Amino acid sequence: MDREQFEKRKKIIYELICDKIYVPMKIKEMAVLLSVPKSERHDLEEVLNALIADGKVQVSAKGKYSRAKGTVVKGTFIGHARGYGFVEAEGETEDIFIPADQTLGAFHKDTVQVAVNPVSSGKRKEGKVIKVLSHGLTQVIGLYESSQNYGFVIPDDPKIGKDIFVQKERSKGATDGHKVIVALTDYGKADRNPEGKVVEILGHIDSPGTDIISIIRASEIPVDFSEKVLNQAERVAKDVSAADRAGRMDLRDWQMVTIDGEDAKDLDDAVSLTKEGSLYCLGVHIADVTNYVQEHSALDVEALERGTSVYLVDRVIPMLPQALSNGICSLNEGVDRLALSCIMKIDEKGKVTDHTIAETVIRVDRRMSYTNVKKILEDRDAAVMEEYQELVPLFERMEELSAILRKKRIQRGSIDFDFPETKMILDEEGHPVEIRPYERNVATKIIEDFMLAANETVAEDFYWQQIPFVYRTHENPDPERVRKLATFINNFGYSIHIGTDEIHPKELQKLLQRIQGSDEDTLISRLTLRSMKQAKYSVFCTGHFGLAASFYCHFTSPIRRYPDLQIHRIIKECLRGRMNEKRMVHYEEILPEVAFHASETERRAEELERETEKLKKAEYMSAHIGEKFEGVISGVTAWGLYVELSNTIEGLVHVTSLLDDYYEYAEDTYELVGRTNNRRYKLGQKVKIIVAAADLLQRTIDFELAEEGMAR
Repeated sequence: MDREQFEKRKKIIYELICDKIYVPMKIKEMAVLLSVPKSERHDLEEVLNALIADGKVQVSAKGKYSRAKGTVVKGTFIGHARGYGFVEAEGETEDIFIPADQTLGAFHKDTVQVAVNPVSSGKRKEGKVIKVLSHGLTQVIGLYESSQNYGFVIPDDPKIGKDIFVQKERSKGATDGHKVIVALTDYGKADRNPEGKVVEILGHIDSPGTDIISIIRASEIPVDFSEKVLNQAERVAKDVSAADRAGRMDLRDWQMVTIDGEDAKDLDDAVSLTKEGSLYCLGVHIADVTNYVQEHSALDVEALERGTSVYLVDRVIPMLPQALSNGICSLNEGVDRLALSCIMKIDEKGKVTDHTIAETVIRVDRRMSYTNVKKILEDRDAAVMEEYQELVPLFERMEELSAILRKKRIQRGSIDFDFPETKMILDEEGHPVEIRPYERNVATKIIEDFMLAANETVAEDFYWQQIPFVYRTHENPDPERVRKLATFINNFGYSIHIGTDEIHPKELQKLLQRIQGSDEDTLISRLTLRSMKQAKYSVFCTGHFGLAASFYCHFTSPIRRYPDLQIHRIIKECLRGRMNEKRMVHYEEILPEVAFHASETERRAEELERETEKLKKAEYMSAHIGEKFEGVISGVTAWGLYVELSNTIEGLVHVTSLLDDYYEYAEDTYELVGRTNNRRYKLGQKVKIIVAAADLLQRTIDFELAEEGMAR
């Protein structure tokens, strides 16, 4: 059935159901009325599903089709452990709440048809599932537990609210405590558990690494490279030859270094810096990954699919095979490497007065760590300064220029949220032995400032050339959220200026500076962060709100981010004079999907990183049950208080554990308030807690307030 026939039949069926016959009917009855032969009933069902998706037709649990009553939408069902769920619907600005008795047995990630109830202004939308259109999950990962004649799998994902029944002969020999992948054979009903068969045993829950592997497999992020991709990587990862160097700017006699963490293996950026009179000459030299990853090759297709490298607590899932990422594309000291360099002339006020982007060949003098550069610049460690004496003047120039660039960024309004990241130390078996904040120092700031300068310079260059490009954008905050923030901070005597439904980043920056060190610092900083949107990749240069930058892209990490790899390819085509009309059209066609997919894979990687971190934090705290800590309230909800400890670990004080009163959530002030005693718990407040429980399966930590930690 071609498109024209499809639309014609769609119109006829719509008229039949909605205009001519008002009696609900099944497909069989409809086929008889329309004289549709049995062989074409699948086409009829396809048309009906299209009408359902349009919200014009609905179908009952008994399979009878009729005119849609009220608003009928199609969306993805997101389950909850307590039985209810939400539907992320197409065209809807907010999720639709589905009560537990209205889910029609929908399974997590099912595509469903929902009838949305009429709603009063200000109330959350509710609805009921009237048809499950398709299943989104085919496999589930969980913990196998056996009974005498059968077994069942407890899903790792709490959004899957029911255990999965497994017949003994379909268990693949799994025993108690095995983490398994189970293929769903029956999705169950509202009153009946789903069924499945074990297709893979990942390992015992107590075996090293099984916990992380389970989370990785559930995320569906590809881990292993195919033989074809690995072979291609080995073939292209040859030492730099005279032919490779031909036509490139030779910078091998420039003094340059890499500065990374001690355990970094993919060293994809090197920096050089000289000063001539009042002008700094800053070189940011990035591994020329596109020299080895050709467009449409197996390596390129794989890199695009992965989108990004994923950095977990105990391993890295790379975007490219190690032969590239840790080999020929890693800027190791003392060897020739191909690079794409952005060389900037910067005045003493931090303005880039001129720049050159070129294909280069480089040779890094020394591999430096953040720790040793800090020892040179901050600690003035005599032994380290002696070891790197020929580089000390370079690092001092770097510190000087970094301060200039940072000052310029702050002056224009760049916002710097200094919430600490987590540093985890694991033993040989993968158990956490220490968790602490990862501290930024002078060395990390130098690299951050230099990379930002290169990213902005490259983005502005290609914006004015009007070449198809991938930008890194960060939209202005939602006006309503900013107004709520303004109303809230007014209670503390602070204010922000809001223009016509817009706010300048400098206003938020000034607010953060004013509250620094105050009692409200943590509270207002977190609320300010929550008012902002997520950054994403886009073909439109709409600016970066958080950096207060009009032009921004990701240029500096093509080993681990596909957008960087993509724009390197575009830059090189321009440098070589190959960006003709045909190539421009090519990039205009492919880049929107590249940008969208890169944003999606970035979110997927961030979610996986968060989940593995939560797991190890729960494991760490399981050894501290009953111990007392001091923390800060980092979140307030109707179900309790989230408290963050100084080591970055966060746990929940459930509202039911607050036994001294009945507490209600005050949404406007982000507080839990005792109905009788008027005790108040709010964001940023210091409290003392006792570790009550840690659940490694659910990756959650429960706290209780210590008596002396309760509000007065």
